[in-house]
Amino acid sequence: MVCLLAASAPIAGSVAAQQAQAAVRIDSVLSARLAPLVESFHGRVGIYVRHLSSGREVRINADELFPTASMIKLPILITAFDAMERGELAFDQKLVYTDSLLYEGEDILGSFADSATIPFNQVLLLMITTSDNTAALWTQHLVGTGTRVNEWLSAHGFEHTRVNSRTPGRRDNQQQYGWGQTTPREMAELLVMIREGRAVGRAASEAMYRFLTRIYWNGEALSQIPPWVQAASKQGAVSRSRSEAVLVNAPSGDYVFCVITKEQEDESWEPDNEGFVLLRNVSAILWQHFEPQEIWAPPDGAARYVP
Repeated sequence: MVCLLAASAPIAGSVAAQQAQAAVRIDSVLSARLAPLVESFHGRVGIYVRHLSSGREVRINADELFPTASMIKLPILITAFDAMERGELAFDQKLVYTDSLLYEGEDILGSFADSATIPFNQVLLLMITTSDNTAALWTQHLVGTGTRVNEWLSAHGFEHTRVNSRTPGRRDNQQQYGWGQTTPREMAELLVMIREGRAVGRAASEAMYRFLTRIYWNGEALSQIPPWVQAASKQGAVSRSRSEAVLVNAPSGDYVFCVITKEQEDESWEPDNEGFVLLRNVSAILWQHFEPQEIWAPPDGAARYVP
């Protein structure tokens, strides 16, 4: 069943409450185009879309809790810049990598030699652009653990987005949602805060935005946006969940969207995974809807050059 409007009452001061105070313009045409993708999906889907200048929105299970997977690195990034703004960390400070920090996988940072030095800004770059898990867990620890990230989120009106992994008191949530949990609307709003210079401060927000426009993993939602159009994004994927949050600097005005799945039946890691296909299809529909004069589609053979 597709829910186009949030059913629960917002809490004062929260992201949901702030939006409830403004006139909501549901884009019924776009909602109708996206609804069949959700209804036919073998799993649960949440979608939030907003055209920033017009305020037009789509909300499909937009306030339901979903796993973040690697999208949790977005609030970790914001908290890192908050710590730098407070003087607790420095953008160019030299860090010493040790083998004890390794998170097994294909991370770039994990290939560093024990006792190698690396500037903090490069750790952040790896965390966002290549979604390096070793870099992200190190950053999470440096900023004060998931507890500090969750404090920042709570203080800024995000009542649902939380870090669970390696965070005291979050064991039950971790078992259900993994590293982090969020809603499609809250994850999209984090990107909007950065875009509008409201996350930490304008200088910090613009530095974060530069990181988020250098994404290596561009085979899903980003693949359906012309490469000459700037987009800030963060992706996430675990076996039964695929997700992406994107803010597109489109010719006719910025738009933001977040798509998250959970309990999906297709656990494969091939490009035709149902979750990956959903991300591409939603992104393509949004581009066509908001930019009808900008006719573009990925050229034949484009899939050969996707990481």
